[in-house]
Amino acid sequence: MNSSIRSKQIIIIGAVLLLVAFLFTRDIKGLVKPTEENGKMPEKGQMAATESTPSTAVLSIETTSTAAKNVLNKNLATDITALENSYKGAKGAEKIELAKQLAQKWDDVEQITPSALYLEVIAQEEPSSKAWLAAGNQFMKAFESTQDSLAQPALLQKANASYKKVLEKDATNIEAKTGLGVTIVNGLGAPMQGIAMLLEVVAKEPKNVKANMNLGIFSIKSGQFDKAIPRFNTVIAIAPTPEAYFYLGTALENLGKNKEAVDAYLSSKKLAANPTLSSFIDKKVAELKNKN
Repeated sequence: MNSSIRSKQIIIIGAVLLLVAFLFTRDIKGLVKPTEENGKMPEKGQMAATESTPSTAVLSIETTSTAAKNVLNKNLATDITALENSYKGAKGAEKIELAKQLAQKWDDVEQITPSALYLEVIAQEEPSSKAWLAAGNQFMKAFESTQDSLAQPALLQKANASYKKVLEKDATNIEAKTGLGVTIVNGLGAPMQGIAMLLEVVAKEPKNVKANMNLGIFSIKSGQFDKAIPRFNTVIAIAPTPEAYFYLGTALENLGKNKEAVDAYLSSKKLAANPTLSSFIDKKVAELKNKN
């Protein structure tokens, strides 16, 4: 029994190491960008923040804007600064309109955190399920695309709070329920509570990409590789991404299905078209082929 448990632990540790290695390589569009606000990956367990944790104090429009401007070219930074100066002196409808422009400007240059913070301002001033959903989704996107271990729990908390605001206004909103479940699975509450919410979502929408993706990732983290595979296959059939193929490869590898794992890894490499990830996958593929 001890030997069996030890073997399973080794498999799970191997999967986690693979996922961490992949996260470090993610600098393609829509994934982690090498900005000055990005730091190291958080240590295991750092996402177990609760809403009472004052980690949101690390986020403010001023600090995130300053950090983000450091990685923009001078002309873009100057344009945004001019808009922000106008925003600071504006009131009422004009202020909200400028906040919308700034949210879009920051999103256009792929600096997601300041964009999310301006969307939060808009939702606070013009509360609606649509506005809070936009803020929640952007906070979640920022959480997924930063490696700043201080910002991560703060972004997750803001996403969680935004999705709750949506559900207060529209309890049937599937997108908000999915997002809330994802925040819980990632550390804001008991994981099984979040899993239950995501399972409710896929019961109503079997092809929901976000719910299936996160259920698959949780299955890998908990060593349930057989359960992860159909989740990622569902995602790939609808919206194939490098991450979905990579996670699928990880699950297949840990089940000893090396040939299928190689195919999944190579599909991830092809979609990502990223030199760092390509190098990592080439090494992984060579290892798997040598095992056959």
